[in-house]
Amino acid sequence: MTNEEDIKEQDLKDLDDICDECKEEHESVTQNLILTGFKICKSCRVSKTIFPI
Repeated sequence: MTNEEDIKEQDLKDLDDICDECKEEHESVTQNLILTGFKICKSCRVSKTIFPI
């Protein structure tokens, strides 16, 4: 069984501000994670919107 501390530690790893696309750290990653559910930075979000491949 998982421990409550393990769950909190896993949640903190998700909020590390590192983009899944370009692997750079940016403050907009957490904002986009909350808004859209994807861990991508502002520039990757714009490029995925313009070129959705």
